[in-house]
Amino acid sequence: MKNIESIENQYKYARERYHEIGVNPEEAMKTLESIPLSLHCWQGDDVGGFETGGGVLSGGGIQATGQYHGRARNHVELRMDLQKAFSLIPGSHRLNLHAHYGEFGGKKIDRDAVEPAHFQGWIDWARDVGVKLDFNSTYFSHPKAEAGFTLSSKEAGVRAFWIEHAKRCRKISAEMGRQLHSPCIHDIWIPDGAKDITIDRWGHRELLKESLDDIFKEQFDSEEMKDAVESKLFGIGSEYFVVGSHEFYLGYVVSRKKMLCMDMGHFHPTESVSDKISAVMQFSEELLLHVSRPVRWDSDHVVIMSDDVVSLTQSLVRCRLLNRVHLALDYFDASMNRVGAYVIGSRAVQKALLFALLEPVSLLKENEEKGDFFARLALLEEMKSMPFPAVWNYFCLKMDVPVGTSYIDEIEKYDNDVLHRRG
Repeated sequence: MKNIESIENQYKYARERYHEIGVNPEEAMKTLESIPLSLHCWQGDDVGGFETGGGVLSGGGIQATGQYHGRARNHVELRMDLQKAFSLIPGSHRLNLHAHYGEFGGKKIDRDAVEPAHFQGWIDWARDVGVKLDFNSTYFSHPKAEAGFTLSSKEAGVRAFWIEHAKRCRKISAEMGRQLHSPCIHDIWIPDGAKDITIDRWGHRELLKESLDDIFKEQFDSEEMKDAVESKLFGIGSEYFVVGSHEFYLGYVVSRKKMLCMDMGHFHPTESVSDKISAVMQFSEELLLHVSRPVRWDSDHVVIMSDDVVSLTQSLVRCRLLNRVHLALDYFDASMNRVGAYVIGSRAVQKALLFALLEPVSLLKENEEKGDFFARLALLEEMKSMPFPAVWNYFCLKMDVPVGTSYIDEIEKYDNDVLHRRG
């Protein structure tokens, strides 16, 4: 870890600089500490899951690439990796589970038969380590998803299977929220779509609407669980037609009082997800964001502190939406140390949040209101060279996690001591 005295001195200088423009770094750090990120379990094992006979990712237009050693092969290893990641990320966070990560006792439990008992081990573990849980139905890597349609399938039996799966997942989510005293967000993303010209788009979307209405018939206490639905532009094998488009789900959540999930990789590369936030939130109480990094397409690269991510966090801060938006990570990279990928992505989002929290928003708005666009742009440019890293380093010091690059040594030691032994 860097010299503590040096970190503190750099922070004192940074604090003075920010005070000069009316920003209080102490308040920014306090706010950042209160923002949980929901880490995604599927980064730890390349989205394989722990179903009997499972472990191979297929279907749904998603793909984990790379051959790095040490993939978690069971619940024990995945929890071990997650705890290591949490120990290197400042603050208190959440874990986002997919339904095919249950503890099924070596039995073949199909997805229309999953129960809260299959996730009690995760609930107990979460309570022990002090994290909360979120949940996702799993509509890929299953024979009944191979035709490309699940909740919008024209085969009534297939559709009924997936509707039952979703209903059971909502009950599991509610149980997680009840036992852990924190609302569990249950997200529905389906891979439904077609590779080429599709004539009956109306029919599939009408079926999806009916399926969702059936799924959401049962009401749950919002203190236990909340529902979200997630759109996508396209996937591998659904390049021409995706049933659950942004427009479909936007209309659905507004009319049904549900939560929209926007994944940064699920839009056209020229679209600005950050700009959508202030529009969607005019009509919706809450929003779920999956922070990812698309490279050319929805490739789920490890999140970095890119312009897109900074723009996203700036929208949340400038619009005062931090208390209405839920942040989750969604990427999977098998080409590098998977625990390290967790830490890089999480800390990148936190850095972007802190950068946004250190903006003199009131002063920027004041310049804007009086039409002084020169001062507004000049101030935005000057913010790029403010001593933001000193505040970040001090925040990590306060949170008792490695400062700067020192977490790299921690990851490499874990790699040598633990991951290499997995074969």
